[in-house]
Amino acid sequence: MKHPINGENRFTQPVFINHLPTANFQLSKLEVPIVLLISSYPPRECGIATYSQDLLTALKQQFDNSFELQVCALQSGSMDYAYPEEVTYTLQTDLPIEYASLANKINNNKRISVVVIQHEFGLFPSDHESTLQKFLHTLEKPVVTVFHTVLPNPNGQLKARVRNVGLSSNSIIVMTNHAAELLKNEYAIPPKKITVIPHGTHLVHHPDKEVLKEKYELKGKKVLSTFGLLSSGKGIETTLEALPRIVAHNPDVVFLILGKTHPSVVASEGEAYREMLKSKVNELKLEEHVRFVNRYLSLKDLLEYLQLTDIYLFTSQDPNQSVSGTFSYAMSCGCPIISTPIPHAKEFLNDETGIIVDFKNTDQLAKAVERLLDDDVLRTKFSTNGLERIAPTAWENSSIAHATLFQRLASDKIELQYALPDINLSHFSKLTNRFGIVQFSKINQPDLDSGYTLDDNSRAMIARCMYYEATLDGASLVAIQTYLKFIAFCQQPGGDFLNYVDRNEQFTAQNNETNLSDSNGRAIWALGYIISKEHILPESIGLRARSILEKALKNVKHMHSPRSIAFTIKGLYFSNLKDQSPIVTSYIKLLADRLIDIYRHESEENWPWFESYLTYANSILPEALLCAWKETGDKFYKMVAKKSFDFLLSLTFTKTGIKLISNKSWLHKGQKPEEFGEQPIDVAYTILALDHFYEVFGITSYLEKSQLAFSWFLGNNHLSRIIYNPCTGGCYDGLEREHINLNQGAESTISYLIARITIEKQQKIRNSRSKKMYLVSQENY
Repeated sequence: MKHPINGENRFTQPVFINHLPTANFQLSKLEVPIVLLISSYPPRECGIATYSQDLLTALKQQFDNSFELQVCALQSGSMDYAYPEEVTYTLQTDLPIEYASLANKINNNKRISVVVIQHEFGLFPSDHESTLQKFLHTLEKPVVTVFHTVLPNPNGQLKARVRNVGLSSNSIIVMTNHAAELLKNEYAIPPKKITVIPHGTHLVHHPDKEVLKEKYELKGKKVLSTFGLLSSGKGIETTLEALPRIVAHNPDVVFLILGKTHPSVVASEGEAYREMLKSKVNELKLEEHVRFVNRYLSLKDLLEYLQLTDIYLFTSQDPNQSVSGTFSYAMSCGCPIISTPIPHAKEFLNDETGIIVDFKNTDQLAKAVERLLDDDVLRTKFSTNGLERIAPTAWENSSIAHATLFQRLASDKIELQYALPDINLSHFSKLTNRFGIVQFSKINQPDLDSGYTLDDNSRAMIARCMYYEATLDGASLVAIQTYLKFIAFCQQPGGDFLNYVDRNEQFTAQNNETNLSDSNGRAIWALGYIISKEHILPESIGLRARSILEKALKNVKHMHSPRSIAFTIKGLYFSNLKDQSPIVTSYIKLLADRLIDIYRHESEENWPWFESYLTYANSILPEALLCAWKETGDKFYKMVAKKSFDFLLSLTFTKTGIKLISNKSWLHKGQKPEEFGEQPIDVAYTILALDHFYEVFGITSYLEKSQLAFSWFLGNNHLSRIIYNPCTGGCYDGLEREHINLNQGAESTISYLIARITIEKQQKIRNSRSKKMYLVSQENY
């Protein structure tokens, strides 16, 4: 009996697991459910083995405490491998008796909740097809079958084989829309069983291409490449035959043939195909333009080779090849691609993302290569658009799609628990130079032409101070001093601040065209925060922050916009925590009263808010009044703070996640919110406010919402995609209707770090309380 698939494709409210050890207060590995992957697996050298290991790694990184991942490794003949610890079963696919034994073990293991079978016809002998069918019928656990190949125009026997496997599975995964259509239309598989999850890809750092070329002794070369386990189906001879024409016009071209020969090819025909290619290289006198890298490349080496590639060539001769991991990896590394028209390529390549050439067409291939080599702008366009197109396939996103499916199949046995990523300051540090933090990035490369802003350097100083308080990291002290120096640079003789500075460290005309009151408020917030941490910082930092703030105070009474008022109140509140200044308190009361007047003017019974619309940084307004209450004791501030904050939460949270106010249209009174144009900074401000309100009121739902909001960064959003990039440590700039803005600018990267540190602080508090409760229970026991 198979378990039915019910329910929507949704996350339950996420639970966060700290990256710090807290095992005593979590489910042990003996209690969590098991997801069993049946697949070939490394050290066996094959594409599906690598695919399965990559999937398992991604799932463990994001959902380690949601379920345990175990592997049943497929073997045949005399195969004998030393497998890693996750391989707990093996299946000798050419021995029918082993299928029955494995099914019995799976059925008797109560912890196994889902079985995932990676299906490729070469993995399961055709003369044992009935054995596989019996195995599937015997299993009493939900089964997901992943079809890596779906052939068109099947004969009766093939159709029956695929259909039997599909109908015996609870769910089917394919990697292209083309494959899904084939299953529905040519194999009569019910559409509700089919889920499309594209082949996963690796996030990469996108380092300087020329540095990598020098590392691999390719300095000054234009690099063409192809990779994969070598076999005649790769069609590499097509490229070799096109090369003489290409190098005649581009003598600096080198073609890399990356990868060893497929083990099954070696077993059947030895190295005949490779030797044929070598002979052709000699025949065409291409020895200086072709390099064979005859080894099974590590992931690190492979991704570096792809990132130094100027054009990637995919010349498969199989028109029915459903999907190619090599194609996906090349695209995710930013390679401009020329490909033959396999279904996978036709789904991803168009006039904006790459070039498709006919099978075995040397002339088309040569023309396409020459066109791209002669057009740097077009190569950049293909690279950038290709990255946008392939971004949803990152293994992190693939793991979310898989985990959601597992949860649905396992009914209530699996509760998705996001793991907190380790803090990675690489991109934060990359954005920061001796002058300050650069405003924007192109993907993850700092864009110096965008200049610097007071806004970003103020936020960056807060974030690095938070990190320093948690870690006493020496590099953060240097960064804090850099940002503080930038704030001082922006301060004018009258005590106010300018916001925009160009790459040449000159103030721009934009300062005269934009209202800078919010920027001034953010600077005061940052200065006040630094002053509140004087006890852990070098004396010189606190003294300089006080000096800058003292000059700025003369302008505080001129603050009138709600957010500039709110940021300023926060800064003044922080600055006054230790040494109470009656003057500062009076400024806080002046500004808080001004905010209350704004609230009274705009609020209504069903709209208890400060404006007739919600825009950006909304949570800063009620949080500022909470600070004002703590400073002055005025209970009306506290009442309005809670009422307005709860109203904001009612509009921005659902049971399963946060829905941020769109920056495309804002949310006007009486309108429905848009589901796009969401920015990381609003998540960070919301988490800071929730943390503050929880500290004051002790209401558990504030803490729960804080963690729910953070899950937005990890994929709990309307696209089910990551916003934080764990590879670079950067954060994407925004969530749109159908895509993620892949640029990782300062604002978004700072916002993630602020949110991440706040969540970890909450986790430590929760873990401490759990430990105390555990010890009390043990004493009582």
